[in-house]
Amino acid sequence: MALYWCTEALPLAVTALLPIVLFPFLGILPSNKVCPQYFLDTNFLFLSGLIMASAIEEWNLHRRIALRVLMLVGVQPARLILGMMLTTSFLSMWLSNTASTAMMLPIANAILKSLFGEKDASKNMNREHEEIQASLQQNKLYTVPTEMQFLASTEDKDLTEEKEVASDALSDLKKEEEYKTNIWKGFLISIPYAASIGGTATLTGTAPNLILLGQLKSYFPECDVVNFGSWFMFAFPLMLIFLLVGWLWISILYGGINLRGWRTKKSNIRVDAEARAREVIKEDYQKLGPTKFAEQAIFFLFCMFAIMLFSRDPKFIPGWASLFAPGFISDAVTGITIVIILFFFPSQKPSFRWWFDFKAPNTEMQPLLTWRKAQETVPWNIILLLGGGFAMAKGCEESGLSVWIGGRLHPLEGVPPPVAVILITIVIALFTEFASNTATIIIFLPVLAELAIRLKVNPLYLMIPGTIGCSYAFMLPVSTPPNSIAFSSGHLMVKDMARTGLLMNLMGVLLLSLAMNTWAKSIFQLGTFPAWANIHAENATSLLPAVENVTFSALNKI
Repeated sequence: MALYWCTEALPLAVTALLPIVLFPFLGILPSNKVCPQYFLDTNFLFLSGLIMASAIEEWNLHRRIALRVLMLVGVQPARLILGMMLTTSFLSMWLSNTASTAMMLPIANAILKSLFGEKDASKNMNREHEEIQASLQQNKLYTVPTEMQFLASTEDKDLTEEKEVASDALSDLKKEEEYKTNIWKGFLISIPYAASIGGTATLTGTAPNLILLGQLKSYFPECDVVNFGSWFMFAFPLMLIFLLVGWLWISILYGGINLRGWRTKKSNIRVDAEARAREVIKEDYQKLGPTKFAEQAIFFLFCMFAIMLFSRDPKFIPGWASLFAPGFISDAVTGITIVIILFFFPSQKPSFRWWFDFKAPNTEMQPLLTWRKAQETVPWNIILLLGGGFAMAKGCEESGLSVWIGGRLHPLEGVPPPVAVILITIVIALFTEFASNTATIIIFLPVLAELAIRLKVNPLYLMIPGTIGCSYAFMLPVSTPPNSIAFSSGHLMVKDMARTGLLMNLMGVLLLSLAMNTWAKSIFQLGTFPAWANIHAENATSLLPAVENVTFSALNKI
């Protein structure tokens, strides 16, 4: 399955179905234990997030939020890049990373065209300037009109000055074109990076986060420290810090922030371009019209969705779930409760007069979201992919494979845990450059869980960096769908992504290590080896002789 996921020999979702066929035939797990893994409560939490995102997209609420943020931040290139990154990351916390990128790129292109004109036109201008320069170099002089040739002998000095002015103008134009090209690249590259960073901030933001939650429930059923609220308290500050550092790096690299020219006066061309960009953003926002009742309703339900998930069990105070029987209310229950409302809540303001007007027409009410729309827009293949990961984790656990892997990790027992965190994040971040994020985390999490038990550290201390490291894939166009979408615009080259992404990867690794050794320790109690991990370690120890016996008996039969 790992090989198929990495090579995509079969579609990812089809590969995820293989445990249903192979586990029963190979005697690993009966089908009544395999099939339920495809619809755990974690899958329903993810499904609720996808349906909420579908409703937000249906009524263009995400576009209104994006344009409003851009109006607030201003139109200077560095500020616009910051606005783009903040908006994309916020949307990516709730929508899929791919959808956030696909929505923001057209907005970015419209703003760039208003700032600098069509990219093709600027390329043509560049070509013309190059041709002019080539002809001048070839002829060693500027062409002079025939009727003015008699003045050449007496005005050599003036001609030299004109040459200098012309060459200065050409060099200025060349610099301006380089500046435009760099800003264009900075805009396009910032959007997929912000989407990948933003997806880490919530449990529903990206599939690897939910795979971590599902596999924790499989390996460590007593572990209850990871939920929507605790994850947000850990990952949201990390996201903000990484966004700020990433914005500075992209702005400095692509000329959005000029360290040498803070006091340089802006040219009239740039002032006019920024005014045009401001008008484009304002015009796009006005095209949306006044805020509709449906948008207000979805925004209210979206806020309720977030607040109820945060406050269900925030750990530092009793949550509202404590009012019910312990263990009965999970994040999935909360998410699905809000999502069901979308399918019957009216999309137009209801009129109370209708109930008392017997002559009023009996028109059908349109809900905020129809089931047909949900069917079309929800990526159901991701649900199967999550299920395949959970089924494989269950198979590893039941068969004793995870214990066998743990038994082969003796050489790593002497590694200090902080060093292990950095090494794990680097290895996974490099691996995920070439393989699917989801496949990567499914492959690595069982190994990390067993390694943590060998090192006698809290399993979350290694599993959380591994999970977030999967999202830090910035160097190649094939690393993530958002990278591919931005690259397909035709304005980026592989070397642009590799150059920018290398430092982004390094910054991500260091910031993640910092987070794990500071505020994450108090949120997830990482300083101690927890009782729930101890129980698993005892079970693993009792399983190991059984696994060895099974292996030896199989070898004897052969």
